[in-house]
Amino acid sequence: MITVLFSFTSIKNYLDDLQHQRTSCQEAVNHFLLRISEKSNLNAFLEVFEKEAIERARQLDDARSAGAPLGKLHGVVIGLKDVISYQNHTLSASSKMLAKYTAVYNATVVDRLLKEGAIIIGRQNCDEFAMGSSSEHSAYGAVLNDADHTRVPGGSSGGSAVAVQAGLCMVSLGSDTGGSVRQPADFCGVIGLKPSYGRISRYGLIAYASTFDQIGIFSSTVPDAALVLEVIAGEDQMDSTVSQAPVEAYSQLLAPAVKADKKYKLAYFRQALEHPSLDPEIKSAITGLIERLIAQGHTVTPIEFELLDYVVPTYYVLTTAEASTNLSRYDGVKFGHQTAAECSDLTEFYKRNRSEGFGKEVKKRIMLGTFVLSAFYFDAYFAKAQQIRRLLQEKSAEIFNNFDALISPNAPCVAFKLGEKQADATEMYLADIYTVFANLVGIPGISLPLFRNNDGIPFGIQLMSDQLKELSLLTLSDQLMQAEGKN
Repeated sequence: MITVLFSFTSIKNYLDDLQHQRTSCQEAVNHFLLRISEKSNLNAFLEVFEKEAIERARQLDDARSAGAPLGKLHGVVIGLKDVISYQNHTLSASSKMLAKYTAVYNATVVDRLLKEGAIIIGRQNCDEFAMGSSSEHSAYGAVLNDADHTRVPGGSSGGSAVAVQAGLCMVSLGSDTGGSVRQPADFCGVIGLKPSYGRISRYGLIAYASTFDQIGIFSSTVPDAALVLEVIAGEDQMDSTVSQAPVEAYSQLLAPAVKADKKYKLAYFRQALEHPSLDPEIKSAITGLIERLIAQGHTVTPIEFELLDYVVPTYYVLTTAEASTNLSRYDGVKFGHQTAAECSDLTEFYKRNRSEGFGKEVKKRIMLGTFVLSAFYFDAYFAKAQQIRRLLQEKSAEIFNNFDALISPNAPCVAFKLGEKQADATEMYLADIYTVFANLVGIPGISLPLFRNNDGIPFGIQLMSDQLKELSLLTLSDQLMQAEGKN
């Protein structure tokens, strides 16, 4: 008989409680449904799948009672960013353009979650079509940071980050095109993992920029992120860009590796910590951490990175170019918003559909992408950006031939006030200065919640490792979290 109130600390502890009948899946779901209701002002969820989550929990409890084996995520309550396809559920990308669209198939990650017993509790708010750094660009209103309701949670996966931050679910899936998992994780004080490009299938993920996009994970602990990655990663015949490399048993290998207390060769970009946009409190905290890492026996070396000021322009030229192509399909004919106005011809019909369906930020990026792909400017912008991307990939290969991981800030500032950067697009885009490198070169990165500033607002650090070295990245992350007393 269950006699204690439900509490969640980690997936491992939760599964142990289920097996020893100290809690149930139904109690967990009811707990999170109540939390979502109590915290509805945060606007983290666009839709909650209440009835089916309760029914799914009941089925899992009955199966467990009958002696059925437990899946790796048995009863784990998970939220999905509103860009990940869940069959027979609305999939809107937080946009008026897709407000009436119902997904006709499951994303590969959804199938794998369900196969291992997960419970999907709802779809989460985000910047429209994942374009933004603050979660203020949703057609359904801004998401609020639970640490301070006057501040943004970061973006574009703000709803997914806040859901874990506020205890509205155990784990969330988001998407990361240039920092859209790591930056909101930083602003909200949770774990945010972006795996290598190709580590997780993108089948069923609404495309923003196809050579950058990657599904990522929000969690409360590093082992939780490792377990979810183990479940959803791996080859997929529905996505030709997925790596064929075997998926390591991250959850099983993580603990022994951490106990080994390996000493790492770490690096950081000198220009990153000296950049004029970096908040002095963030710089001081990371400098102090570096000193502690050296005292613990790790090697931490500053390296030169002359291309730092080129990464944001390169990123926005390439991603907007890809976005303008990917979003051209939304014309209101086969699917997408259709205008109610009378149109004199097909061209006007297209214009009205897209003008009414897309929000301001999406229109801006489509226009910029169309511009850089135009015949007169292709060589000046798109071709040059591709050349810079190649130089960055070469730099990455050079770094990871000599070091195990890179240390970096996630953002130049902590979570800023709602509306504070809306008038200055350049300043908003510079919020991505430290995160876009990983997407440009396809390496994994993780945000670790280690600090708070003088106002109590959370922030952390970013760690990056070589392609497909997620186990090394997760091991270092968990070791660091424990050393800093955060696990």
